Amino acid sequence: MSLNLAFFGLEQNPFNPTPDPRFLYLSPGHREGLAQLLYGVQEHTGFILLTGEVGTGKTTLLRTLLSRLDGNTASAFVFDTTLPFEGLLEYLLEDFGVAKPGESHVQRLIALNNFLIERRRAGQNTVLILDEAQNLDLHALEQIRLLSNFETPTEKLLQILLVGQPELLDKLDRPQLRQLKQRISLRCRILPLTPAQTRDYIRTRLRVAGASDLGLFSDAAMKLIAGHSGGVPRLINTLCDHCLLIGYADQIRHIDRPIVEEAIEYFELGGRTPKPRRLLRTRGRALVRWALPAAGALLLVSAAALTTAHRDELGRVLAFSTATLSGLAHAASSFLTR
Repeated sequence: MSLNLAFFGLEQNPFNPTPDPRFLYLSPGHREGLAQLLYGVQEHTGFILLTGEVGTGKTTLLRTLLSRLDGNTASAFVFDTTLPFEGLLEYLLEDFGVAKPGESHVQRLIALNNFLIERRRAGQNTVLILDEAQNLDLHALEQIRLLSNFETPTEKLLQILLVGQPELLDKLDRPQLRQLKQRISLRCRILPLTPAQTRDYIRTRLRVAGASDLGLFSDAAMKLIAGHSGGVPRLINTLCDHCLLIGYADQIRHIDRPIVEEAIEYFELGGRTPKPRRLLRTRGRALVRWALPAAGALLLVSAAALTTAHRDELGRVLAFSTATLSGLAHAASSFLTR
């Protein structure tokens, strides 16, 4: 465990950018999307379309889908969709574990067809997931459509998930792909999180990471994070992770709005060091907390050393000094929190 995680009472990094299914936050949109994906795969619906902006959690949702499929489902997960179709075909055959599929295009298609038929006879499912599908060219998309022709008179042998950014929708609207568009039986769309969902998202990840204090981020901090990130989970993770780094560097266990502001400034201006104003604020608070009781104690010690005749006068001075110090402390705190 790293020092900064231990400092915040965390067992693991709650804002790791990897698509770990354990940290999936099921907003209403994510829950509906996952339900449709599971239904589509189990009911052999053929083509399923999942879209969402960059960083909204599509890949995490796919990893969760794979973790929830039973042992009767074989899957191929293609993430490099810049490959030509022959490269995609070679990749998915390897992922499915098809041995010696042959060198020619026809031999590979025959090997895939035989593999799908054998699995269906055994009562097993087969699913192909194409992530970042907006990168597929028109030829590759048309060839993928032809893969859906592997079927029996009653059902599809291969379930195909097209997953990508909204640009994929524009591509599917092209006249050349109208046959593919007609074959899409289920459509799912993931939206950015609302401010309330962003707050729940942060707390959910903290809970999964073993946090003892789910209020690690103040409401004001989470509100600013929601506004700056636009509710995009990837941006939320990046911003929260840097807030923890700043908090650890300055030994502050509670993330409030000023730390979020500094993290935002870091990303917008590019690698700036912590602002002197915030260091002054942090150290100034400690100085104010120390100065007032110390000054009061000094005055009390002085009072004990004086004669009785002077103590009444000193009492009035002490009262005035305490009030003055309190006023200065309040003014200093107000300035330092700006």
